[in-house]
Amino acid sequence: MFEKTTWIKLPRNVLVGHGVLDDLSAAVEDLYLSGRPLVVTSPTPDGLVGDRVRAQFDVAGTTAIETASFDAVERVVDDAEAADAGYLIGLGGGKPIDTAKMASDRLGCGFVSVPTAASHDGIVSGRSSIPEGDTRHSVAADPPLAVVADTEILAEAPWELTTAGCADIISNYTAVKDWQLAHRLKNVEYSEYAGALSQMTAEMLVESSEAIKPGFEESAWLVAKALVSSGVAMSIAGSSRPASGAEHLISHQLDRLVPGAALHGHQVGVAAIVTEYLHSGERGEWADIRDALEEMGAPTTAAELGIDDDTFLEALTTAHSIRDRYTILGDGVSEAAALEAATFTGVI
Repeated sequence: MFEKTTWIKLPRNVLVGHGVLDDLSAAVEDLYLSGRPLVVTSPTPDGLVGDRVRAQFDVAGTTAIETASFDAVERVVDDAEAADAGYLIGLGGGKPIDTAKMASDRLGCGFVSVPTAASHDGIVSGRSSIPEGDTRHSVAADPPLAVVADTEILAEAPWELTTAGCADIISNYTAVKDWQLAHRLKNVEYSEYAGALSQMTAEMLVESSEAIKPGFEESAWLVAKALVSSGVAMSIAGSSRPASGAEHLISHQLDRLVPGAALHGHQVGVAAIVTEYLHSGERGEWADIRDALEEMGAPTTAAELGIDDDTFLEALTTAHSIRDRYTILGDGVSEAAALEAATFTGVI
């Protein structure tokens, strides 16, 4: 008798398009949430569109954070409890959205995601990335009940944030290959649907790379749709596997070695060039990944990340030890193999 059960949690409302920020209250009303919202944001997005958000609600208050941290999560929890907030609205980039997501999980209340930059797939996924010292924690949480991504606003965000979001999605190429490898060699559970959705999303951005240009709202539309698809793939899988493999381990190790050197998306993009080479060799798709990133204006080398060659190689040879997640890195890449891969691909 087949008794397997899967609980897939997905956003109930997703609005992507021009001017949809003004439809935020309608999207929330459709959720039948009770109580007043606490807006969780940071100074820049708050100054940009905070008043437009607050004008649509009888808000319980606004909590502005400077950085994502466990202390910031605790502050949001305390503020929400003190204001008797019924749900949270995360407004901004990764920091306020990840903080609000984790805080809503702690509070047991709903969460609405309102991104002002298309910088990573956390705007939709059920995971929060919270730094602590020289370590970054990926914490499971419920995905947002609604996502409202105004492409007019996303198109005005700093271009480096958009290219970081693109690189984050393109790195799904190798994340899915790592997941498939772990399934074959370690019997890790694999979802064909989640894997196919994640891979298709990466391929869509690679194929559309020439059309993704700064200042064009259509570019923001393409990237936002890709971020939504990637987040949904993770929700279907019930893990970050569709979008996080060896390339993310390398990025996390870089965060430990040189904190703040580069944006997360840019780091995983450059790392994906190398991990694709490790998967498929000279005839692999690493050049396609590199060319797509270059076309968009994203970094393709360690130097462009602001990271020296020795540090990148150290991350590549030690990243396997970060967490118990089987990838192409196995139990470690030798220094010689790391040097050959990074040199051949032009990353160093």
